[in-house]
Amino acid sequence: MIYNLRKKFILISGVSIFCVLFGIFVMMFVMSHVQLNGTMDALTEAIAENGGVFSERFQPGPAPPSRRHTYGNVITEETAHSIRFFTVWLGGDREILRVNRDSIFSISESQAQEYAGDALETGKEKGWVSDYRFKVFPSDGGMGIVFVNGEMPRLMVSRFLFTTVLILLVSGLAVLILIILISKRVVRPAAESYEKQKQFITDANHELKTPLTLILSDLDIVESEVGKNEWIDDMRSEGERMRLLVNQLVMLSRMDEDSSNLCMALFDLSSAVLDTASEFQLLAADRQKELLTEIEPLIEYHGDEGLIRRLIAILLDNAVKYCDRGGKIKISLYRKRHPTITVENTYDNVKKLELERLFDRFYRADPSRTFDGSFGVGLSIARAIVKNHQGNILAYKKEKLIGFKVELK
Repeated sequence: MIYNLRKKFILISGVSIFCVLFGIFVMMFVMSHVQLNGTMDALTEAIAENGGVFSERFQPGPAPPSRRHTYGNVITEETAHSIRFFTVWLGGDREILRVNRDSIFSISESQAQEYAGDALETGKEKGWVSDYRFKVFPSDGGMGIVFVNGEMPRLMVSRFLFTTVLILLVSGLAVLILIILISKRVVRPAAESYEKQKQFITDANHELKTPLTLILSDLDIVESEVGKNEWIDDMRSEGERMRLLVNQLVMLSRMDEDSSNLCMALFDLSSAVLDTASEFQLLAADRQKELLTEIEPLIEYHGDEGLIRRLIAILLDNAVKYCDRGGKIKISLYRKRHPTITVENTYDNVKKLELERLFDRFYRADPSRTFDGSFGVGLSIARAIVKNHQGNILAYKKEKLIGFKVELK
């Protein structure tokens, strides 16, 4: 149990760290691309305002007012002469009139025309075509499209993000190693509390079994001398209940502690479910309840047959106790991906059930049923059995129906 608690702590902490680091990366990714697009848009707008050409009239100047607060003076004397761009002018019917490639020679006129067609197909005023940021601007009798090369800025952003990923991964790995190293100390209070609980149950078992055995033996002696007596029967009944409770608590403690003692073997699960269900037929009929079975034949399972039979008995016993008089109980076994057992029974007060508490120790769904022979630990034992077989168990409710579903893996 402590090992599983430590694993859950490491897993939850690791997932939390991953989510935080992933969120940081996403924010940096978005901010980097927003800044890149903003810078490139400032360049395209500055060139578009100059008519889409670079000449002596094109002077370095401040960024447009909409970007000045973020980027400041984007176009400087140094950057103005290093900008690689070309401009395509189109007429009113979008036919290409001319192309200016004075600032870039790696693009042919036909390629420039293709880029212009791709930009128009996007239907946007600005965007990306390959490694070029474009902007559509009005021109005399038509429009112009300016394309600014953004290959180098994009490469710098990519390298920055790659470096960021490496730093985040190394940081996350370092933090995860620290968590693994300190996890033992973190769960130590829970481990100590759990060990004290186990020790208490073990001590209680030893301290209670001997006096209980003596009391029950003395009751037999007294009964042989004075004869049958209802007070003796009551004392014997309560003594047996207490001994059963002690045995169940010891069993639950051992199952929580270690699952390596399971007698794992391949057995006929269909027969085990059917045999156990048949043992409850008379009990259900005696309490005016109908027990129905729907068992898929020839389903085999590798597990502890004795514990699986006990699991089925616990679920059926719980169903018989809490099923409404004249109601129905149904146990089903089928295989999809894994063998699955369901036990359902009618229950009028199903809306008042707290499903999340049904597997708690000493919890009773109906507090008024105090003297029905149960202690509220049966479902806790059932959950421990399923957990030791690496399976899942859950409770569910429908209209006037409560059910338990067990998936054995």
